Amino acid sequence: MGNEPFVGNGLVTSTNHSGNQSVRPRLLDEVRNAIRCLHYSIRTEQSYIDWIKRYIYFHQKQHPENLDESHISAFLTHLAVDRKVASSTQNQALCAIVFLYREVIGKELGNFDNLVRAKRPQKLPVVFTQEEVRQILLQLEGIYWLMGQLLYGAGLRVMECVRLRVKDIDFGYRQVLVRDGKGHKDRVTMLPEIIVGELQRHLQKIKKVHETDLKAGFGAVYLPYALERKYKNANRSWAWQYAFPATRRSIDPRSGEERRHHISESVPQRAIRQAIRKSSIAKSGSCHSLRHSFATHLLEAGYDIRTVQELLGHKDVSTTMIYTHVLNRGGKGVQSPGDMLFGSRSDGTFPPFSSNA
Repeated sequence: MGNEPFVGNGLVTSTNHSGNQSVRPRLLDEVRNAIRCLHYSIRTEQSYIDWIKRYIYFHQKQHPENLDESHISAFLTHLAVDRKVASSTQNQALCAIVFLYREVIGKELGNFDNLVRAKRPQKLPVVFTQEEVRQILLQLEGIYWLMGQLLYGAGLRVMECVRLRVKDIDFGYRQVLVRDGKGHKDRVTMLPEIIVGELQRHLQKIKKVHETDLKAGFGAVYLPYALERKYKNANRSWAWQYAFPATRRSIDPRSGEERRHHISESVPQRAIRQAIRKSSIAKSGSCHSLRHSFATHLLEAGYDIRTVQELLGHKDVSTTMIYTHVLNRGGKGVQSPGDMLFGSRSDGTFPPFSSNA
């Protein structure tokens, strides 16, 4: 794949209609440049590049300019039928290919009427009870406890938590400013009172690490968009540092600079899974289940759904409405006909089953 002239790194010489040669970036370099001009995240960049490569491979390394909607439908149908990918995976592949044609090649696409779409499962969110959340958080220590409290107590997504910067934690107003969250939206949520003291002590510890990095000639952190050029030396300031930095410095894949990035999202994900297992909770939960529980427990406490919507950062209130499925009682709040017939008894005394049954 890397030997193909339109997908490798560097430049390629082409001849235009007038017979003149011009030098243009290779295809994947053009894709990277377009993604970075639109300020997409490094994760999106890596994902899009991977899907575009797979799309080209699927069609025997033909240049995408020579392919049309039927080729795209064939690839996406292959993912759904042969690879049996999830609907979200198929949609991600489609977004990458649409980006390639619209932003790089400059070609509008059709509606893909013949596309076989992967079936989107209708799943309800996994929600823990308050006691289950308490048991999970009791299994956590140190930064894992802090992050668990932010996932549940502030309703953060796991990437919002690991990307949190020092300046976005407002101890005075007891709030957290979530910058550039899902959908590139900012929002404000609460800072749980229970973690204030421990979080302040944690920040003092990592401030010393930052000062050590500065003395060693490092200490610069990644800044989004053009802020690094606009605000000189801001990338070395304490305010812009990550609240949960990695234990080691690493090479930035875009700039090639050695920096201390934020902690990997896999770290809290692994810690939460282990905590759920240690708590002997018979639910298949995750970090996101704590966010689901945050929303559900606020609604159970009587808070307005619009308020919860804003705290979660949902664009549409219908997304927030899914959490009403566990309010007060399961089964949409409907009383079981079995309870109506015999009366609700939860103490196990009725009916008197025979021990030989």
